[in-house]
Order: sequence, then C-alpha cells, then structure tokens
Amino acid sequence: MRRGKLRIYLGAAPGVGKTYAMLSEAHRRAERGTDCVVGFVEHHHRPRTEVMLHGLETIERRELAYRGTTLTEMDVDAVLARRPAVALVDELAHTNVPGSRNAKRWQDVEELLRAGIDVVSTVNIQHLESLGDVVETITGVRQRETVPDEVVRRADQIELVDMSPQALRRRMAHGNVYKPDKVDAALSNYFRPGNLTALRELALLWVADRVDEYLQEYRGEHDIRTTWQARERIVVGLTGGPEGRTLIRRAARLAEKGAGGEVLAVYIAASDGLTSASPKELAVQRTLVEDLGGTFHHVIGDDVSTALLEFARAVNATQIVLGVSRRKPWQYVFGPGVSATVARESGPDLDVHLVTHDAVAKGRGLPVARGARLGRGRIIWGWITGVVGPALLTLLLSQVVPEIGIANDMLLFLTLTVAAALLGGLLPALASVAVGSLLLNYFFTLPLHRLTISDPRNIVAIVVFVGVAVSVASVVDLAARRTHQAARLRAESETLSFLAGSVLRGEDSLDALLERLRETFAMESVALLERTTEVAPWTCVGAVGAEPVARPEDADVDMPIDENMALALSGRVLPAEDRRVLGAFAAQAVVVLDRQWLLGEAEDARRLAEGNRIRTALLAAVSHDLRTPLAGIKASVTSLRSDDVEWSEEDRAELLEGIEEGADRLGALIGNLLDMSRLNTGTVVPLIRETDLDEVVPMALGGVPEDSVDLDIPETLPMIAVDRGLLERAVANIVENAVKYSPDDRPVRVTASALHDRVELRVVDRGPGVPDEAKERIFEPFQRHGDAPRGAGVGLGLAVARGFTEAIGGTLTAEDTPGGGLTMVLTLPTAGGATPGLPELPWA
Repeated sequence: MRRGKLRIYLGAAPGVGKTYAMLSEAHRRAERGTDCVVGFVEHHHRPRTEVMLHGLETIERRELAYRGTTLTEMDVDAVLARRPAVALVDELAHTNVPGSRNAKRWQDVEELLRAGIDVVSTVNIQHLESLGDVVETITGVRQRETVPDEVVRRADQIELVDMSPQALRRRMAHGNVYKPDKVDAALSNYFRPGNLTALRELALLWVADRVDEYLQEYRGEHDIRTTWQARERIVVGLTGGPEGRTLIRRAARLAEKGAGGEVLAVYIAASDGLTSASPKELAVQRTLVEDLGGTFHHVIGDDVSTALLEFARAVNATQIVLGVSRRKPWQYVFGPGVSATVARESGPDLDVHLVTHDAVAKGRGLPVARGARLGRGRIIWGWITGVVGPALLTLLLSQVVPEIGIANDMLLFLTLTVAAALLGGLLPALASVAVGSLLLNYFFTLPLHRLTISDPRNIVAIVVFVGVAVSVASVVDLAARRTHQAARLRAESETLSFLAGSVLRGEDSLDALLERLRETFAMESVALLERTTEVAPWTCVGAVGAEPVARPEDADVDMPIDENMALALSGRVLPAEDRRVLGAFAAQAVVVLDRQWLLGEAEDARRLAEGNRIRTALLAAVSHDLRTPLAGIKASVTSLRSDDVEWSEEDRAELLEGIEEGADRLGALIGNLLDMSRLNTGTVVPLIRETDLDEVVPMALGGVPEDSVDLDIPETLPMIAVDRGLLERAVANIVENAVKYSPDDRPVRVTASALHDRVELRVVDRGPGVPDEAKERIFEPFQRHGDAPRGAGVGLGLAVARGFTEAIGGTLTAEDTPGGGLTMVLTLPTAGGATPGLPELPWA
C-alpha cells in the first residue's frame, strides 16, 4: 500500500489564515472531483472560517470525558473506516485529550498517512520543537505543545502562509481573529509588531532552509555537480594569514548586496601534523565571521585548491573570495599558487574574486605549523630529480655537448644532487649520488661503456665527486630539517603562548578549547573523558566533532591526563613530536574544569553573601519599620488599661480599631519577612491544584478599600494549575502596591484573559509609573521606588510576589500603562494545557 502524501500550511504567526487556506485548498480539490473530508478543523468561531466548512463532508468527532468535562477529538477510527482520498486535519502540534488513541495529533496523522490517505494539515512556526527556546526568548511565552521538526520536514509539500505584522494587527483589531475581550491583551503582549516581525523572519528562514534541502536532495539524486545560482553563497578561502579579516569583510559586503546572501569561511588544513596557521588568528577570524552572520568551516585536504573547489560545489556556492597570493615573484617557480589554480579550474558556474590586501607579494614566510616532513609532492620531485635527472643529463651530454670535460660533467651531476637534496631530502640525494657516479663511470671515464677506470686521476675524481655530493646533500638536508624543526617549534610556541594567554584571560569554555585542539591537529573529533574510579565506566565531559569516541582505547590518539581523565582524538595517528603540544592542551583542559568548579563555588559564596545581606536588611527592617505598628498597639493598650481616664464606648472602639489595624499591619510585615526568608532558603514547596482565578483574586483584595479596585475577571476563563495560597499572597501584594501609588480618584483595574495555555492577570494603576531602567529593580528585596515613606513597608511586597509567582510556574513582569502608570502582568499556567473549544491565544 502506498503511503499518503502530507501537505502542510505553515503559519508565520497565529491568525494569518492557514486554516482558511487549507479549507480553500479542500474546495478546489472537491471541485476537481477529489474525495475530501474534514477530519478535524478548529474554526475558533470565526465567521469566515465557519463559512468555508459548508459543502465539505465532516467526520463526527469522538467525545471524551476528562476531569468532569466532555471534550472532543478527531475520531481516527472513523476516518480510517471512511478511507477518503484526502483528510483535513487542523493544528498538527495539538496534544490530544488523555484517553485518546494517540498522545499527539501528528501521530494521528501518521496513522492516516500509513493507511494511504493524503492529509492536509496546518501548524504555526512557533510550535516547531527546535524553535521553542528562540520563540520563548522573543515572545516570553514557552510553547508547551510542539511538533518534532522532522515530522514537518518529511511533508511532501510545505506552503508558507504569511502576512505583514501591520495587516495582522488590523485583522485582530477588527475582531477577525479573537473575541473583543481578548484583543487588547493580545495586541499588547504576544502580537506586538516586534514579536510578529521576528516570527515572520523565523518562518521565512525555516522554509528557505527546507527549500534548500529539497534542492540539495534533487541535485544529489541526479548527480548534478554544477552550481545552480538560486541563492548567493559566498565561500571565503582562508590561509590563517593576516589577509583573512580583509577577505571576510569583503565577502560580507558582497553578501549584503543580494537578499539572503550567505558567507561560508573555510580553512583547508593538511593532514600531516599541526595545521599551517596561527590558532590565535584563526580564532579571531572565526569570531569575525560569526559576528557578521556567517559560518566557519574546517576542512582537511592535502591539495588546497581541490579541497576548496569540492567544498564550494558541495554547498552549492556561487562565488569564491580569495586573496591575491603573498608569494614573492621567484616563488612562482614552484607552481601557479592556489588563487590561480582555483580561478582556472572553477569553471563557468563559480565566480572567483581575487582581493588585494596589505600582504600581497610580501612573501609567505616559513610555514607556521607544518612539521619536519617535506610533504609528498616535494619528495616525489626529489626522487625524480635524483633518479631521472642524471639519466636525462647523460643523454644531453652524450648527444649535444659530448666534449666539455670530465670536470664539467661532474659539476653538472653535482648540481642535480644538490637539487635532489633541496627538494626531497637526503635519500633522493644519495640515490642521485649512486646513479650519477655509475653514469659518470660508464659514459664519461675511460674505458667508455665499461664499469672500470684505467686512469687513476679519474678514480680520484669519482671519489671526490661522491664525497662532495654526499657531504653537500647531507648539509642541505640537515639545513632543511633544521628549518622545518624551527618552524614546528615556532608553531608550538605560538600555540602554547595562546593557551597561556587564555589562562590569563580567564577563558572557561571547554568546547572552545576542544574545538581549537581539533583544528590545531586537523582531527575529526576530540573528547574529554572522565571516570570516578579505575573500574568505573568513562563519561564524556566535553566533545566536539563528528562521532566522538566513548572510551580512550577506541581513539586514534589517547592522551592520559591522570588515572581517571584522558583526551581521546579520532581521525589519524599523531607523530610523537606532537604529543608535547597535546599535553599542553590536556593541562589547559584540567585548568578549564577547575575554573568551572571554582566558578560554581564562587556562585555558592555569592548566594551566601546575598543571604547575609538579606539577613542584615531583615534586622534593619525589624529594628525600624516594625516599631511603628508596635508603638501604636502599645499606646492603645496602655490607654485602655489606664484607670485614670474613663473612656467612652466610641473611644474604646477607636482604640481597639487602632490595635487591630496595627496588628494587621504588623502581621503583613512579618508575613512578608517570613515569606522572603522562605524564598531565600528554598523551603517554598507549592501544592499545585486546579482552581478558578475568579475565586482567588477576590480573596486577595481584603487588604484594600472596596472602591479602590475595579475587578473584571471573566467566569469563562479556563482553570489554572497553581498553589492557591501562594497565588493569593502574590496577588494581594501586587494589588496593595498598585493601590498605594494610584491616585484616590483612579481605582486600580484588575483584568484577566486566556492566552492559549496560560492566563494573564493584569493589575493596572494610574500612578507615577516606573522608568524602564528600574522595572526589574523594583522586584529586588528591600527596594522602594521614588519617595515612598519609610512607614509604607520594608520593600518586600513585589519581591515576594515574584518569588511566589515563579514558584507556582508563572511569571511576573512590569509594563508601562498607556497614558501613564504601571501595569503588573501576572502569567499563570492553565490546568492541562489549552481547553478545546476556547479561542485561546496564541493559537489560530
């Protein structure tokens, strides 16, 4: 049986019209004769969406009893039994009512697809699981109902339903999305222009990446190697030299000229030892690329030009940015260079930009980090020069200039030997000596064409030639090795100095250190492993790269740090001379771990110091702020007990009222002090139960005058999951603070609204307000804003309110009231998530 096809309408934000678009698609298919049914569509009582359901067959929903309420969900069995060609299933990320066939609606959709039924569904961008943290950062709302990205990515078709933020806000203001009583709260919270713009950008980028995946899959299936310039991708080739920053900035400017341009910086490292660039410079260039919105890539390849072109074609790049070579003119005898080679072999599908810079033609200098090995190319040329060169020289001397003398012949052969030593080292030079001496004996010393020498002078000449050639080759090879050893030591010293500098700078990122280690030695992965005892299993403390190993014995390179800690590197076996630098990295890793431990200890010490500060403030509050109500109570009691004065009933009532007010005030102050103490010691354990907000809020208003608060709590709000006592204390403190600062003729307004899986309680006052820089400070303990009198409290009310709110899973923030004043926004979780049938935000 074939699998059904999935089409998803992806909404950039709630209310953009994805359900309407889905129903329009269903009508178009039905007009073409396709068998379409409505499995589940949530119209949220929007007239235009309800009209679109007319004319479409609807499968009756399944009713489920949950917590005393009858709820409805899609009847999967009924849809499977009906077996339509296409089923419409709204809200892909929805969580089904407990007792349903599947926990999530996308699992219901999977069943329909496996049965061969095509499905058209909808989902908003904020419900994608990978974007949960990003959306929470932008909107302040954590989406509890999500769908795995892979489910959406597997869809056969994804269509973005988009709308400008201004148009969406107008649609909401006209009442086309939510009911009028929810519009104000929605526009001032989730549906702010900035939030909608950010969500829109997220949706566009996510869909663009999915389109890019489709393109890559198609190119791979059809083995297309040429570049399709559907999107500007600019690859920057880095050498680790000083010109890298200039190239990165130039590539960023090129990317800005075209919409959606992307910059990919790539460094090609050879696979024969330390990488050939300064780790410090590479780290700087990586940071610069990321700051400019690009990505940094580390690729291993012996041939830089080939590796760079393969990377560019693999990512479907359209342009390559390279720097003009730093070679001096005479260095071009060794080849045309990377820039010229890439430009020649790029083909018509890749544009190559050569960028000038300050280091042009100033010489590349010694390799910063290449080892003492000469490299495969130079060794091959050394052997060719040492073995093939003498044969070609013999042919030249025999046929072209046969009579130049044995001394000149020996000098020419000696020149080849020196060249072989310069290129390939000692072994090719010795081979050149052996071949050259035999050829000199056979072709140029008497008797000719025999391996014998009749003239003793020629014997001396041959011996001198061999001795000089061997001596020169040894000196040249030794000089080359010393040069490369110096370069290695320079690279090692630079790496070690950078590690020492990182200690002084206090860098404490273990992943950054391991990534630097991987790049330095051109490895595939690096892992730091630790165990508690010698027989305990290894655990990974940190790792970078693809597929890090789980045990040191599985790694290509194992660097023990102590008995219970080791570095494990995969990719290739390192030579012995690299272990010194590897040991320095291992020591630095231990330093980083110790620093992280010390930071944790410092944080504990900071918390203890904060506790001491709070205790000191508590003592100050007890010694000053609590005296006023105590003094009033003491004076009233003393007056009542006095026998010198005959108090009337009215006087007695007034004194008793003063005692009661002082006791209430004293109780409130002590309660806040005890509450703050509980919050700081972590002893607040909320008892979460389902309750109605309209039952809690009125109970919290007992401490303020009746006419000072305008209460508007709809009875249709969903139940909330909170600790009722903690919520009541938090609301009471918030309202009392608002009444304290609000003018007498402007009552504090307390309203509430449902926003999908949460309920928002807004306490609005018309007082002097709070500047933006102080909005967070007012929630700190012992803070009183403005000219509040000392007798007004100890400055703990809002701190306790926020602490209790966070303890029950809510949030408390401060906003400006339009027209002046301060609005406290208390966000609380609903019981069991969103209640079906209610048009809660931010669903649409």
